[in-house]
Amino acid sequence: MKADVTEEIDRLKAHVAAARALLQEGEPVGRRLDFLAQEFNREANTLASKANHAGLTRVALELKAVIDQMREQVQNVQ
Repeated sequence: MKADVTEEIDRLKAHVAAARALLQEGEPVGRRLDFLAQEFNREANTLASKANHAGLTRVALELKAVIDQMREQVQNVQ
C-alpha cells in the first residue's frame, strides 16, 4: 500500500511560496526563514517516514540536506 504524501507536498509548496515572499520583503527575515526551515524539515521527515519507495526516500534525504544548507545560510541573513 502506497502512503499518500500529497498533503506534505502541498505544505512544502506553501513553505516555498512563503520563503520567496519573505526574501522579497527587503527587511530582516532571518528568524522567520529559520522558522520556515524548521517547517521544511518537519515535512521532509514525514516524507521520509511515509516512504515506501527507495526513490522517495532518496528525495526526502536529499531535501533534508538542502534544508540543512538553507539553515546555515539563514544564520547569515539578518
